[in-house]
Amino acid sequence: MLHILFVCTGNTCRSPMAKAIYAEKSLQYGINSIFSSAAIGFSEGGSVSPNAVTVCSEIGIDISEHRSRIMRKRDIDITDIFVVMTEHHAEALMNILGIPPRKIYILGGGIPDPYGSDVETYRRCRKSIEQGIDEFCRILKQKLQDGTWKGQNNGQPYSGTDAAATS
Repeated sequence: MLHILFVCTGNTCRSPMAKAIYAEKSLQYGINSIFSSAAIGFSEGGSVSPNAVTVCSEIGIDISEHRSRIMRKRDIDITDIFVVMTEHHAEALMNILGIPPRKIYILGGGIPDPYGSDVETYRRCRKSIEQGIDEFCRILKQKLQDGTWKGQNNGQPYSGTDAAATS
């Protein structure tokens, strides 16, 4: 089964929103996957940003129970696609963790960090994530159909409590 990890700096805004939006969209696209989100930087057990909760609730998605977590070695070992929010995240994964570029996807060409901003900034961020997830799902669905992308099929769950699966 395909393993997807949504990655941002603190795992309190963008990657939890992207994971939750992907959960909805992957069902619509019929993509079978296991997915989670994590921080590339620092953040373990922190609450999701209140503005992220607000803007996701506006589209019927509840992320209020999400707790941040840092990326672990096990995540790196089992992930097929790392969906990152910025070029900086992609560079860190490649240069520091040795992840090959073919396994990294920059969502929407880059999603600016709304942390500490007003709700309207979060709303714009959510809309960018929604558009990016739609594009990602279209590309992924095509690659899965034409056989140019295959997951590791290892069936391993992500570590942490926020892992989910679609089938």
